[in-house]
Amino acid sequence: MDLKSKNTQLQYQGYLNTPLLWKNDRVLEIEQLELAKQSTSNFEDPYGIPMLLGKRVEQFVMAELKQYNDIRILKENIQIQNDKITVGEIDCILTKDEFPIHLEIIYKFYVYDSRIGSTELEHWIGPNRKDNLLKKLQKLKDKQLPLLYNKHTKPILKDLQLSSDKILQRVCFKAQLFIPYKSVAPDFKLLNKESLKGFYIPFSEIKQFSECKFYIPIKMDWLLEVQMQIDWMSYLQFYERIEPKIANKTAALYWIKFPNGVLQKFFVTWWE
Repeated sequence: MDLKSKNTQLQYQGYLNTPLLWKNDRVLEIEQLELAKQSTSNFEDPYGIPMLLGKRVEQFVMAELKQYNDIRILKENIQIQNDKITVGEIDCILTKDEFPIHLEIIYKFYVYDSRIGSTELEHWIGPNRKDNLLKKLQKLKDKQLPLLYNKHTKPILKDLQLSSDKILQRVCFKAQLFIPYKSVAPDFKLLNKESLKGFYIPFSEIKQFSECKFYIPIKMDWLLEVQMQIDWMSYLQFYERIEPKIANKTAALYWIKFPNGVLQKFFVTWWE
């Protein structure tokens, strides 16, 4: 296996190892597509690497679904159009045990800030403070899922010999969650605590990591588990590399190796 294929496989494994953001109970009446665990196969890459991490995740979801004998993918990446204007996109229509399902796919990174909002879903925000989990779920509920019932979707469903009132709606919503450095994990009443993957810290406080080693993964490798056999950089090298990002108000994900050998993922934020 060449280096590129190995890295793609590590990305796929990282996706598979990311649990659903919630299980069993619905959140805002949105239900996850829960699948039985099975052994991991190699990811066959007929597509080439897309520019966006979200598109890569969609490829991984399709690859995972194809491993199940009771699932058949009918159509994916469905553009819903009104003449030449795109109304929206449906990620996937599949059948599971012969029953049709509309599936939407989401993979996000959130940090916990108790100062934002007053509910568990509002406290989880994007690392650059531009969005939060509640807003994403509301967009799913109010815009993305209702696209199934849009009049411009009917011709596509007709070609598949399906009717919208006979189709279940599910999501594959995964996320990596990060809490403030050295803080106690918050209560997980709605969400899956297993989604907790690391911590975050303001740039102004990273000097306490002066004895640590660092690695800066490309965006696509944010999916990966932290790897041991990589070229770690010193604190000074790391500081100089990320200082321009902070000046540009960009929070990103990094890997850290503590002097005791502990490895973790973490975000460095430009905000306090």
